[in-house]
Amino acid sequence: MPNRLASESSPYLLQHAHNPVDWHPWGEEALERARREDRPILLSIGYSACHWCHVMERESFEDPAVAELMNRLFVSVKVDREERPDVDQVYMRAVQAMTGGGGWPLTVFLTPDAVPFYGGTYFPPAPRHGLPSFRQVLVAAAEAFRERRGDVERGSHELVAVLRRGIVPEVGKGGSAPAVRLLDEAVRILAQQFDPVHGGFGHAPKFPQPATLEVLLRQHARTGDAQALHMAVTTLRRMADGGVRDHLGGGFHRYSVDERWLVPHFEKMLYDNALLALAYLDAWRLTGHGWLQEVAEDTLDYLLADLRSPAGGFYSARDADSDGEEGRFYVWSEGEVDAALEAGDAALFKRVYDVTAAGNFEGRNIFWLPHPLDAVARGAGLEPPEARARLADVRLRLRAARSRRTPPFRDEKVLAGWNGLALRALAEAGGALGRLDYLAAAREGAEFLLAEMRRDGSLLHAWKDGTAKIGAFLEDYGAVGNALLSLHEASLEPRWLEEARWCCERVVAGFWDEGAGAFHDTGHGAEPLFLRPRDPMDNATPSGNSLAAELLARAGHLFGDPTHTELARRAVAREAALVARFPTAFGRLLSVLDRLEATPLEVAVVGPGHDPAARALVRAALAPFHRHRIVVGCEEGAAPAGVPLLEGKTAVGGAATAYVCRGYACSAPVTGAADLAAALRAGDGP
Repeated sequence: MPNRLASESSPYLLQHAHNPVDWHPWGEEALERARREDRPILLSIGYSACHWCHVMERESFEDPAVAELMNRLFVSVKVDREERPDVDQVYMRAVQAMTGGGGWPLTVFLTPDAVPFYGGTYFPPAPRHGLPSFRQVLVAAAEAFRERRGDVERGSHELVAVLRRGIVPEVGKGGSAPAVRLLDEAVRILAQQFDPVHGGFGHAPKFPQPATLEVLLRQHARTGDAQALHMAVTTLRRMADGGVRDHLGGGFHRYSVDERWLVPHFEKMLYDNALLALAYLDAWRLTGHGWLQEVAEDTLDYLLADLRSPAGGFYSARDADSDGEEGRFYVWSEGEVDAALEAGDAALFKRVYDVTAAGNFEGRNIFWLPHPLDAVARGAGLEPPEARARLADVRLRLRAARSRRTPPFRDEKVLAGWNGLALRALAEAGGALGRLDYLAAAREGAEFLLAEMRRDGSLLHAWKDGTAKIGAFLEDYGAVGNALLSLHEASLEPRWLEEARWCCERVVAGFWDEGAGAFHDTGHGAEPLFLRPRDPMDNATPSGNSLAAELLARAGHLFGDPTHTELARRAVAREAALVARFPTAFGRLLSVLDRLEATPLEVAVVGPGHDPAARALVRAALAPFHRHRIVVGCEEGAAPAGVPLLEGKTAVGGAATAYVCRGYACSAPVTGAADLAAALRAGDGP
């Protein structure tokens, strides 16, 4: 018989709907029951693509004996961390303070008033590796609450006091905006951590860290630092060649468990692929290397093929497991490759992608490129272009064979913030590469978000099966607002400017705390938790704080609104002390700092966005990398109000026309893409 989770929309919660545990979703019903019955709460937080969440479910939550303990001793609450990042953030912070570590599944024990008193992550069904069994933890937590109630409550409230002091630390009287030198310091630290052989930073496991790569690209653009560019491009190359990339279906897995980027944790997340696509695009903009463009397009093509919903939004993730085995969908035996291909093609593919009888992963093979393709091709007696053409055809046939396998579960909820990241990548690639299909997908996605995930003048966080719910968080407004600005730049459609302006207004009115001089991650009217969430550091995605600051920095200049620009500066300055101590944890905020310090490059295009000549001008403006570029446009005589850059701009001889402005001065108008590219190059420099 299903439990209460059966009526939820979250795929993760629905995966637990038939557990014998008497699960509650997070909400007043569960909290009121705990207070009424004076019982502690067992809070379990995870997400649908979390491998160890599935393991703990099979080992413990599906076990009737464990469920009996949970049902007798606790009010058990299950939360999808992607649906409720606010709940996840505050209880993760508590567990990290109590134990020094965190992760998912997150297991937290709360008093009836929802204050944490003990927690951890994964607990096994039997004691091992120094961990107690989950049953032991359940009994110990219940006994502590029942027999040492006073100690438990004192300890929990002391913990809350410490956490509250850390949420918005005091700003010293001498506090000021961080200097650009912090970019230099971040790059210095990254150079110490850089793996010169395999790329990436630190030891295994290795994560992609696109915000870090953005800092390196900006450092090169600002100073000409060759080492910064080398670290970024080497890391991008090794990831693209590694098994962390899906060489058949496109896109990237979550991270690599080894230092070589060979063995991934096999889930695929929307945000990883959106952020990485933009990182590869920006590296191409900076270097012109064709392979970077290919990887960017391959990644975006994956998003369109696998994660795009018929309604226009983008789904959240693909699981790591299928047929009860992690990575089973993606790994191959040598025999499976031989069976799918003719002998000559099989031999070439196996040589290039390291396929052997012994395998490189638990007796099977993860496809990767351990050696440069051109060298392997010549060793096989082929010219590189011929080898590339043959391999492209072979990959299509292997992908067709793979499609007959059981695919990993797809989490089909749509999250506003993650969609904002994807739409921005599509819009910027559409404009810079002239890919009208990307631009159309970005446009359709934005229309979906604003039509289906907005109610009563506010954005909503999550959508599934036609229903949107949960008030949007700071990261949602920040990511969507930035996407809308990029969509205007690529399309020149004025409606996206107005919607971006609306996002700015919501960010300031709903999330800025003037007394603290800081943004909070939840809106002023959001559900109160024991701690109001605020985390300025980047995690797998850029922080809401950095996304909001970036939005206001971009919009403030575009709309000529100094209050927005000043708030962006204050948001950056608010974290100056933390940025100085942990610069590599603030990649996106450092990029915002760099943007604020750079001389803006403004390009105004007069002409309809559907005009091929206007599109060519947009492509010329968006293709190069610039630290603070602003592109804005309209049809002649239709300049939107409140956009100073478009005032007085006209089309020369009725042709689509571009104006390049730097330092409050504009150059002569140009009507050709080549002339615009030359005008942009004329003012380039660190």
